[in-house]
Amino acid sequence: MSDELLLEITNLKKWFPIKEGLLSQTRRYVRAVDGVSLNVTRGETLGIVGESGCGKTTLGRVLMGLIPITSGSVRYSGEDIRKIPNKEIRRKMQIVFQDPGGSMNPRMSVRSIVGEPLLVNGISDGVDLTHKVEELLDSVGLKREHMTRFPHEFSGGQKQRIALARALSLNPEFILLDEPTSALDVSVQAQVLNLLQSIQRSMNLTFVFISHDLAVVRHISDRVAVMYLGKIVELADADEIYRNPRHAYTKVLISAIPKPDPSAKRDSILVEGDVPSPIDPPPGCAFGHRLQHPEWEKSVDMDLSLREVSPGHWVQPCPCCTKDLSDQVIEELDPIQSKGSSETPE
Repeated sequence: MSDELLLEITNLKKWFPIKEGLLSQTRRYVRAVDGVSLNVTRGETLGIVGESGCGKTTLGRVLMGLIPITSGSVRYSGEDIRKIPNKEIRRKMQIVFQDPGGSMNPRMSVRSIVGEPLLVNGISDGVDLTHKVEELLDSVGLKREHMTRFPHEFSGGQKQRIALARALSLNPEFILLDEPTSALDVSVQAQVLNLLQSIQRSMNLTFVFISHDLAVVRHISDRVAVMYLGKIVELADADEIYRNPRHAYTKVLISAIPKPDPSAKRDSILVEGDVPSPIDPPPGCAFGHRLQHPEWEKSVDMDLSLREVSPGHWVQPCPCCTKDLSDQVIEELDPIQSKGSSETPE
């Protein structure tokens, strides 16, 4: 992993309009991603975790240019992603979806599925295309005879390998992995994760790994960003965030990781209340509002952009969710400072 920045995400927002009334006017928005700032360095794996509906998949699709940005920016190698030609960015950035079968044409053979990007981009065809597909399948642990088969003839783990082979076909620099192991058995998950790590080392790839499975994220990630209701609430090295979580929401997620020993004592943290609606999120700290914390109102007028509390460890400095932060950090917060700071953690 180098120190070269590959992706710079600054105060990124993605709001989906809600049409209402007879004239279908836009009166409200779903704030799926609401002011995210992150950096991704070349060769690293950044894990993004959070419960369903927190906005992590939407964030990933915005990064890939699959849906437009509402405000903020995403820069790839220093250039605004909106200014890079679509054909060029598709050769540099690829995605592996949660449901690999759903991203494949059931009427196409594996040779056609994996080779289609090569054919469309004019890289190879004919016999040369067949040879390249063989090499790609071999790189993901599949065999030559698999080329003539169709998606329905494969298991979930094999389909994910086919999807990965297709993503690798254009020799990309960056791959977004959106819940790539969520539908797989535990033993198959381990095989796919080990395969991803092996390919990353050999090709110097950069991964953004989206998942709700914190155990899987810890295994594969260099750093982990915790997302809640469209915002990043904590960011740190993987080992650090599991060993020393600072935000209350991160602690809740980690406490929910299943333990292999059913007789072991569980220390799960139970949270009452419902997740606030992204259509009408509460001011201040959304998780503190969910907890009905007595100090939640203090966060309403605070700048809750991430602050570095120790080297490489960034956290949303809310008084009701980060009570263990030093008094010095809390005192440094300016309650009248504008919200949505574009400060980007390294």
